[in-house]
Amino acid sequence: MEEQKPIESSLQDKAQVVESSPQNQKTVKKLKLLGGALLGVILVVGLYFVNRYWISPAVKTQMKGSLDHPLAPGFSLTDITGQPLKLSDYQGKVVMLDFWATWCGPCRIEIPGFIQLQNQYRGQGLAIIGISMDDDSKPVVEFFRELHMNYPVAVGNDRLGELYGGVLGLPTTFLIGRDGRIYAKHVGATDLGIFEAEIKQLLALSANGEATSFHQAGQVFAEDKIELGNPTEVDSEVPGVDQTKLSAEQKEAFKKQLADQQCTCGCKFNLLKCRQVDRKCGVSLKLARQQLEAFLKNKG
Repeated sequence: MEEQKPIESSLQDKAQVVESSPQNQKTVKKLKLLGGALLGVILVVGLYFVNRYWISPAVKTQMKGSLDHPLAPGFSLTDITGQPLKLSDYQGKVVMLDFWATWCGPCRIEIPGFIQLQNQYRGQGLAIIGISMDDDSKPVVEFFRELHMNYPVAVGNDRLGELYGGVLGLPTTFLIGRDGRIYAKHVGATDLGIFEAEIKQLLALSANGEATSFHQAGQVFAEDKIELGNPTEVDSEVPGVDQTKLSAEQKEAFKKQLADQQCTCGCKFNLLKCRQVDRKCGVSLKLARQQLEAFLKNKG
């Protein structure tokens, strides 16, 4: 009498037969590829919402749209194709200025929509400019070519970010009207429909005077408030510290005073060196400003 195999062992044998057939191997492979692609989509979508509603920023406070529309700081860069890129060359156009990076997932998600907007509204006066905050231009060039981006892109720097109020989260996008004023700021990935609604408003306005009728679309949060950097602080020999009240001789004495004190941020630099090599260091910035107050008081 033939000995019967246990049910579990029999099922395993059958499964091995099914998997071993060429046709079923192809099916399994396709299912694995499909599963991997689906997982990738889920991860990208998840990253979008994590950035929009958690990371950038962690806490959002809703506020009313700002009526303050400051003039956009000018800049002159060389784009990644070697062409000059000056904001002044776009006078009379509506400019979308996008600070982004290739390593920023939500930034990459937004860009195909920007390409679409540029195609749709270029003829009406829209100009999109991308400012990459990557440390190296190589990945930017590769990404630019891969997506066939249809607007100029340049690699930015900390100085430019500071002029625009400090780009603390990516993406950060500004909308500039035909009159050269900033009318909207969006921190974090933003719905394409919001950008389009604001662009339509700005395209309909003239370049003669500030457009007080403009209003931002969708919700406006505290970090979307338009606050620009002070050029006298940004371009100071001690970045972030306004030295305009000091004479040339006093400036040298003040710098020596900073150089004689250690920064407490853990960088092992003195205060002056830390400010010069790490403009984003909040510790050295606070200490340097405190030192300036004390210096002015002693000199007074």
